[in-house]
Amino acid sequence: MSSFGVGLVAFACIFGSALMGMLLRTYLPQSHQSADTQRIVNLGAGVIGTMAALVLGLLIASAKESYDAQNNELIAIASKIGLIDRGLLLYGPEAQASRDLLRSDLNSAVEQLWPNGHHSQNSFHAAAPGQLYAILQMLAPQSDIQRAIKSQAAAMALQVAEQRQLILEQKNSSVSKPLLAILIFALAVNFLCFGLFAPRNATVLLALCLCAMASAGAIFVMMELYHPFGGLIEIPSTTLSNALAQ
Repeated sequence: MSSFGVGLVAFACIFGSALMGMLLRTYLPQSHQSADTQRIVNLGAGVIGTMAALVLGLLIASAKESYDAQNNELIAIASKIGLIDRGLLLYGPEAQASRDLLRSDLNSAVEQLWPNGHHSQNSFHAAAPGQLYAILQMLAPQSDIQRAIKSQAAAMALQVAEQRQLILEQKNSSVSKPLLAILIFALAVNFLCFGLFAPRNATVLLALCLCAMASAGAIFVMMELYHPFGGLIEIPSTTLSNALAQ
């Protein structure tokens, strides 16, 4: 399900529970609506609200950590690709085929990570992650400088291939479904308690609706952080695009 769909389901469950609580109050015996009963219910709602806040905070922190990790990996890839390209340029015209393959591989990575927003402007074919390393190993250096460049470029090419594969695997990461279900359930119970003893007027309904929207919005943001290459909270492609342009 999309992030918007999860947020919409969360809002429906949370606000629907508040409305259900207001409806259930009609059927409560008068003895169940005493001040002591309301105090105990409010205390329970406070405990559940605290637990829900802790779970939501942990999930958002985990999602933000995943988002930042992928962003940092992209920056590292772009910097290493720039260093490899400058080293191959210094190596000489013998490394032109490796530079072309490096550009092709970077262009393929941009299209793979942002398939809906970028299109290739060149006719290069996508390279396999380890193909650049194999091409570099075929170079025959004639000087100490060329040997040093070949060694460093090959090592960084392996690191780039590893980080690229890691990013592609991390794209499939998602929030724990049981934790998400528990979170929505806890918020729904909390709002059910709110609505149980709430007066029926437009101000209360509006306040409960806005609170439910805020809670569902936090869940929506959390889900968006797990999809950093699309949606509202997207990692910008400028890092790799600038490296490609250079």
